[in-house]
Amino acid sequence: MCVNYLSIPKQTLLARFEAAPPDEDWPAEVWQDYQAPILVAGDIARQAIVANYGFLPQCKLPKGTRYSTMNARAETIGELKSYRGAWHSSQLCLVPMLGFFEPCYESGKAVRHQISLASGEPFAVAGIWRSWEEENGQRSHSFTQITINADNHPLMKRMHKPNDEKRGLVIIPERDYDAWLDCTNTELARAFLNHLPADQMQTTAKPIQRNRPEIGGLF
Repeated sequence: MCVNYLSIPKQTLLARFEAAPPDEDWPAEVWQDYQAPILVAGDIARQAIVANYGFLPQCKLPKGTRYSTMNARAETIGELKSYRGAWHSSQLCLVPMLGFFEPCYESGKAVRHQISLASGEPFAVAGIWRSWEEENGQRSHSFTQITINADNHPLMKRMHKPNDEKRGLVIIPERDYDAWLDCTNTELARAFLNHLPADQMQTTAKPIQRNRPEIGGLF
């Protein structure tokens, strides 16, 4: 499942996603517990906010606990304690990006591949989000991406170890952005959880840079 993706620059939020960019900066490449922009439903229009990548930030977990919440399985999102509150409250979001990374083992070893649109354009994937008030009174946000089974998807079934279940992110078509964000019925929301056709996607080998900085380059 995706644990690393390429975010978008601030100007793209307004030009491509029709949302005013927030004041905060964020890294170009996003990993667990990095800050990144998400789109949520606003009172009048889409709103962009910066949130933690990982529904339960590591800093909020008991010391020594390692628990990944960067991806939520569609099959159990309404049942697991971590996600069910946000899912049943229809706290849906879009995660804008330029591409995401998955390991491919076709060469006999894991090679990181970037998956993006064949057009090269930015896109957004389905997620859920939450917010809370910190001790200092400031409001913080976090999010997770939703994944679905990809055993039969021509592109995504090539990713991950040969015997592992194949999973994929849900790329929401641009025409459905507002319909997804405004959806308040969980059963209707599930109708959006489909794969983008493989002929609209592309993948390129992008081996990881072992000397990558901890916080990445900021846009």
